[in-house]
Amino acid sequence: MATIKDIARLSGFSVGTVSRVINNHPDVSETTRKKVLEIIEQEKFQPNITARTLKQTVGSSIMVFVVGHSNLFFADLIEKVEQRLYSSGEEVNIVTVDEKSNPLIEAIRVQQDMKPKAMIFLGGNLNEFREYFGKITVPCVLLTNYANSLAFDDLSSFSTDDEKASKQVVKYLLKHGHKNIAVLGGSKEASQTSNRRLESVEQELKEHNIPFDESKQYIECRYSLEDGYKGMQKVLENSPEITAIFALSDTIALGAIRAIKDAGKSCPEDISVVGYDGIDVGKYAIPRLCTIRQNTELLAQKSVDNLLLRLNYKEKIAHELVEFEFIEGESVSFSKGEKE
Repeated sequence: MATIKDIARLSGFSVGTVSRVINNHPDVSETTRKKVLEIIEQEKFQPNITARTLKQTVGSSIMVFVVGHSNLFFADLIEKVEQRLYSSGEEVNIVTVDEKSNPLIEAIRVQQDMKPKAMIFLGGNLNEFREYFGKITVPCVLLTNYANSLAFDDLSSFSTDDEKASKQVVKYLLKHGHKNIAVLGGSKEASQTSNRRLESVEQELKEHNIPFDESKQYIECRYSLEDGYKGMQKVLENSPEITAIFALSDTIALGAIRAIKDAGKSCPEDISVVGYDGIDVGKYAIPRLCTIRQNTELLAQKSVDNLLLRLNYKEKIAHELVEFEFIEGESVSFSKGEKE
């Protein structure tokens, strides 16, 4: 029996578009509607009428919880998630919580007060999900953290392979002769994403017999330009031997590059910098930022499609790692004394 996924694949449209045709939304062109209906008839597809009726009786909105106020990567991801939800006829509400706050506690309160029909989390600590998610009673998706280790029937997750990406950054820096590397990232206590990336850095350096003193070479900071700037100032003051920075977000990296410049040094001639996320502004920075580009388009597509399928057609949860792209940019050069 054909599923809505089959109809989307055969018609060439997204699951959200097919769902809008099925639910007779007006914001679909006649050409699109005709093609989708032809495929539905051809495949003898029967929409889940019970699920559609149930959908009309539960809360009306989908809540999106964003961890952090200054993360430019999340701003891009939120926009893409919103666009896909709106294009599927969904009502969206955004809630932003501090990086060091627990989004699950806020979600439990919002669930009680607003009775949303689903939730999406941009960021979040798995330990907090492990402790509090049992009180959430609606379908949810966690973005940018991989929740396959949690035994919840109503939580999907989509993330970049942080371990693979972080190790690739270290290999690239080592190839350019950098052995004194500092890492600027989020709170180890609050951010498992930062922990996962940091651990991968340490593992890769260990494989090359290069020591890493976490107390000196890891600077905790928020995912913001200001904290990236301040974190870089600490490195310049306390660790003059450092020749390369791995910033765990592009936002932090851009703040660090400004601090290098203000200290009378140059990036990458004196200190190389690699970011993480691939936000658009990195392409226009001077120098252009070397970074890991996360695929926000695919992350948004997979998360929204999975959530809508689970809401309307009893699709199962999914946990996926989405491929990244390494962007060389211009912010890394060979360490002084190393020849290309």
